Amino acid sequence: MANSTSASLKLTVQATGENSGTWGQITNTNLLILEQAIGGYSSVALNATTGASLTYTNGALSNGKNAVIELTGTITTNVNVTIPDSVEKTYYIYNNTSGAFTVTFKTSSGSGVAFAATDKGYKILYSNGTDVIEVPTTPADGTITAAKLATDAVITVKVSNANITNEKLANKSITINGVAATLGSSVTIAAGTDWQAVKTTGFTAVAGEGYFINTTGGAFTMTLPATPTLGDEVSFVDYAGTFDTNNLTIGRNSENIQGSAADLTVSVERAANTLVYTDGTQGWLLKAK
Repeated sequence: MANSTSASLKLTVQATGENSGTWGQITNTNLLILEQAIGGYSSVALNATTGASLTYTNGALSNGKNAVIELTGTITTNVNVTIPDSVEKTYYIYNNTSGAFTVTFKTSSGSGVAFAATDKGYKILYSNGTDVIEVPTTPADGTITAAKLATDAVITVKVSNANITNEKLANKSITINGVAATLGSSVTIAAGTDWQAVKTTGFTAVAGEGYFINTTGGAFTMTLPATPTLGDEVSFVDYAGTFDTNNLTIGRNSENIQGSAADLTVSVERAANTLVYTDGTQGWLLKAK
């Protein structure tokens, strides 16, 4: 029976009675190929216009069998780096090329994964023998997104049961910044008030913002946000201590204020407060009185 070759790493599979006197040499080569596949590194210089075809020789060390491959060289157009169609292997690829062009790592006749023109970074890829596919490095769930990166940032956190590996945590609640959340649910965490520059004329407030209000030049109105939702907040401060002589009017904008369908007049010197929206019945409530 003749020797054969393994499908993935192209190792020499020795048949019984074959390779008399060279069995150990072939075995050593196989071990070195395995070492390449597990922890080997290769720097591959790409041709400026044609890229590169990685070698994958049967029963021999080859640059396409390395675990980590650094792509170098200056490219002047979009190029491909190809491996044979039959290869089944995982790669760590570092695109360290110069030139703002795309580098696509692919099989000879299948599809692949592209490094964008400005993507000079790392990707974990694998070939299934037909195509090259990128391994996701971020979970589909358990993400944190910021609606606004300021002092009023609102952070939405979702924790999924699928991301909890300790079964003792399943169906339990957790607390994030003092806000309770059940696994698999979403919770919104307000991170503070975004204070604005001094206001000297009438304006419409935005939820999550705070206002230093100067009525030295005359009384005016701060109109509350339209269509507020539960937990929306608006804060204000008497900037110059003139609310007693030139009042601030808080326009309700069709919502109730403290259960009343009327605007609120603030006439206390150095008044400062926060209104928080509850619902269509009570509307906006003052946090302190």
